[in-house]
Amino acid sequence: MKKMRELIDANTIVGDPITTADGITLIPVSKVSFGFVGGGSDLTQKQAAKNGFGGGTGAGVNITPVAFMVVKDGDTKLLYINPPALSTVDRIIETVPEVIDKVTEFISKDKDKE
Repeated sequence: MKKMRELIDANTIVGDPITTADGITLIPVSKVSFGFVGGGSDLTQKQAAKNGFGGGTGAGVNITPVAFMVVKDGDTKLLYINPPALSTVDRIIETVPEVIDKVTEFISKDKDKE
């Protein structure tokens, strides 16, 4: 459990910032999943005398990078690292944040003109 606690630190999920030579800061974001399993066997008295009690436990951790926060000139964007969308609906859902950003930018430009 102590080792698991060390792995599931906040710095594991949101990593240390990386600054490039041209002033862009990249902050890695990961997904952490873990699980535990346990099992045992209850043998009859006759079997227990020969074989005893059987049991076992296990644990696993999976750390997957999912995105980078990109900070450039005071603007922050989230760039996802994911496989291509499987369906049209998935593609639409993935593009919604970008569309909202563009519409907001368009509206603010119109207000500036007025």
